Amino acid sequence: MQLKINGQNREFDHQLSISGLLQQLQLAPERVVIELNTKILTAEAHETLLNDGDTLEIIQFVGGG
Repeated sequence: MQLKINGQNREFDHQLSISGLLQQLQLAPERVVIELNTKILTAEAHETLLNDGDTLEIIQFVGGG
């Protein structure tokens, strides 16, 4: 399965949900905003299954001061 994540093509062995992708990328779900095919997702949509060719933008919030 091929996904475009933040402008880069990535290949995965099997179909993933949004939450499964975040686990593979080692990103905390509560610290990201995800846009899937130009639609911003809510946290409740993290069980959405991804399809070959989907485009995602993932923005991660970081603390600082």
